[in-house]
Amino acid sequence: MMTLKGDSIYLRALEPNDLEFIYAMENDQSIWEVSNTCTPYSRFLIRQYLENAQQDIYEAKQLRLAICQDEDFPAVGLIDLFEFDPKNNRAGVGIVIQDKEKRNQSIGSEALELLINYCFHNLNLHQLYANIAVRNVASIALFTKFGFEKIGIKKDWILLDNQYQDEAIFQLINKQI
Repeated sequence: MMTLKGDSIYLRALEPNDLEFIYAMENDQSIWEVSNTCTPYSRFLIRQYLENAQQDIYEAKQLRLAICQDEDFPAVGLIDLFEFDPKNNRAGVGIVIQDKEKRNQSIGSEALELLINYCFHNLNLHQLYANIAVRNVASIALFTKFGFEKIGIKKDWILLDNQYQDEAIFQLINKQI
């Protein structure tokens, strides 16, 4: 099992016992905006997903890790690599902390820092990118803290509350490669 340890959190591969946590996350309409979800997921589909979650990133083209605070406690969030492109050495990054009370406690910062280091040192990626709704000030602050730069705006990209919203794309180039 892959584990990346930080000072107060660790990232780990998904386990079968994460089913209820992921079920709750995927069906929490308050976070659908950041996860690009628009329909509920069944436990059956999530169980199938978890059975295949151990695929190699080169095969699956994505990697989802649970964000955990303590060995005795379940996940508090998820951090994803998506659209993994080994030919061009890049991937997209997404992160969500489920419990609102757990946000703004440096959990997301530590998780993102661990993932960036993993991507640049273990996967030898040249760049990471994130798609963030322009109204998501917290996510923009998190990603820019680690050097992600806004490289463009996709106009009227996301339909939220019957209004089109702009989405920004942020990019982090690994200067060491």
